[in-house]
Amino acid sequence: MLDHAGTALRLMVAHAITGSGLWHVRPGPQRAANEAVAASLANGKAEAAFAEKRRAVLALLNMADENRTVAGGKSDDHATASVFARLLALPDEDVMRALTIVMGETLQAGSVVVEALGNHLNVDIGAGWQPDEAFFDLIRDREIANAMLADIAGKHVADGNVSEKVKTQKKIIRDFLCGENGRHKVDQWLPRRMKVPAETYTGRGGFRTADQWAKVRALFGSE
Repeated sequence: MLDHAGTALRLMVAHAITGSGLWHVRPGPQRAANEAVAASLANGKAEAAFAEKRRAVLALLNMADENRTVAGGKSDDHATASVFARLLALPDEDVMRALTIVMGETLQAGSVVVEALGNHLNVDIGAGWQPDEAFFDLIRDREIANAMLADIAGKHVADGNVSEKVKTQKKIIRDFLCGENGRHKVDQWLPRRMKVPAETYTGRGGFRTADQWAKVRALFGSE
């Protein structure tokens, strides 16, 4: 096998898909804080795009159930051999398509690896995301709400509303994003926490994603 890297790649992908006595790979659970957040994620553009490519790979591998994941097998040797045989019959391009889906399904959400990958790929989250009610429901800190208002409407507007309740400041943010109640419409706003790499809104710390990224950022400094 040492002289047949393409075969080794196909065998590795087969193991990642089906598992074995030594391989234990499982898809991320995609848990959300509540039903509203879960629905927001499920209805997002990125999720729809990923699901479409996953269905194509499932068909490519002769896995008929379009509602299943590609990875997450039950460590069945026969299944591993079957997937391996199928991958041997496919060109490198299709094998890599399967590999990207498996990696996407098994990438650990919330880990610094996600930040590293996003930085390397220069991901623009704003291309597939827009603030919705689920997002606004999660904003409960007045200082953060005011910082967001400053990003969208400028420091003058934010300073004029710094003592207002979070609910009031979120309403002003919505007005700017929608262009309502006399506010000029602001397009393509992306919260700092959703940028790649992620940024913080306060100096208090405690934003895990940004804190994690700070520890490994130097490893990817050349990018």
